[in-house]
Amino acid sequence: MSDHRKRTYVVTGADSGIGADTARTLEERGGRVIRCGVGQDVDVQADIGTVDGRRALVAGVTRLASAGVDGLALVAGIGAPTPATVSVNYFGTLAVLHGLRPLLLESVAPRVVLISSASALSSGDSRLVAAALGGNESAAVAAAQRAVARKRGAVIYRSTKIALNRWVRQHAAGEEWAGSGIPVNVIAPGIVDTDTARRTMLNDSARVKVLAEALPQPLGFPGPVQPIADAIAWVVGAENSFMTGQIIFIDGGADATLRGDEPYSDGVSYGLVSTTKMVAWTILGRLRARGM
Repeated sequence: MSDHRKRTYVVTGADSGIGADTARTLEERGGRVIRCGVGQDVDVQADIGTVDGRRALVAGVTRLASAGVDGLALVAGIGAPTPATVSVNYFGTLAVLHGLRPLLLESVAPRVVLISSASALSSGDSRLVAAALGGNESAAVAAAQRAVARKRGAVIYRSTKIALNRWVRQHAAGEEWAGSGIPVNVIAPGIVDTDTARRTMLNDSARVKVLAEALPQPLGFPGPVQPIADAIAWVVGAENSFMTGQIIFIDGGADATLRGDEPYSDGVSYGLVSTTKMVAWTILGRLRARGM
């Protein structure tokens, strides 16, 4: 179990569900936790679905942790089949990440985890995802509006999570994050037994059957929340010093069931420049070994 003493964490979405359990877990293990959310029982109350709310969260955290932040758990998200989900889940999450980066740089062991979803295993709205990755919030919201008009609002949530996954894969290993000593990873939970899930997804037997078919979880459906919180706690802990850019599915076996070994069926294909460099270095190494 990671030791979180003398570390300061920021948890968004800490007023309910996975966020609340994560905040509690980190606190029980010795960490100082700054809870952020839209409810009343938080340290920083802000709606990251708006520009003003994002600024308010960053300002509030800065006031409470001016010496720096050691770990950032970006859990906040909504699942409504509306354009607001785009603004909260993707643009709000990344705005907070970028806004708190200066505080992360003050830590000797900064860590970041973003919360995605196993629903991202399914295909999303390509225009919405492209607009999000392009940083164009108005275009992404417009794509979500078109999806609603076509009665495809259900695709919005997983599209935001697909975009988050891809953003992390594109940027985590770059100079701004790994190059600055900040590991950034993603945890993608399956369907777990939160109050929100019980209220919105698990209260209809027919829908439960659909969900169980779409996201088969051999280890149990719905799954427990605590393993998700435990995983988040490790990923944002100081012990996680050599992992970045990973999408970690904690989904009761959904990813393995749906994709099998597909992600690993083809190896990496190196380009001409990389191949030429490796050949040259290999030849140089052999020449040196011969004393030439």
